[in-house]
Amino acid sequence: MTPPPTWALALTYWLHLLATVAWIGSIVAISILFLPAAKATLKPVDHLALINAMQKRLEPIAWFSMSLLLLTGLFQMSVNPHYDGFVSTSTQWSMAILAKHILGIFMVVAAAVQTWEIFPAIRRTLMNRKDADEEKIIQLQKRESRLLRINFGLSILILLATAFARAS
Repeated sequence: MTPPPTWALALTYWLHLLATVAWIGSIVAISILFLPAAKATLKPVDHLALINAMQKRLEPIAWFSMSLLLLTGLFQMSVNPHYDGFVSTSTQWSMAILAKHILGIFMVVAAAVQTWEIFPAIRRTLMNRKDADEEKIIQLQKRESRLLRINFGLSILILLATAFARAS
């Protein structure tokens, strides 16, 4: 197979990096900066409303980034000289890439739970704000925070696996 043109490979690396920064960067910023400050200054129902408003903007970015990461990652992997099969573990590079993909699947699952379970529950709770039970609000905040921390940890591990792949 002839190698792709340099511009095509550079474009896929650039798009892959942009998607990584957009998705993982937002997870880091929200986890470390934004939600702790909001929790310290807002009432539980207002904090939940802020999470909802923020998520409406973040969800499309996150899902687009995940799609772009998949497409550009598959292309990069297919043209890499270390590539010798999708689930190969014959080299440090292939083990690191496999670990990265497994961790990425867990991140997608956590994002799916947020998108199709947690955020609809938050929206339902906010629609009935006057009748909302504060304990239920706090439980929703805790579930969202837990999933966010899980994705934060997984993203750090993905970056570590990427570093191992690049070093090999």
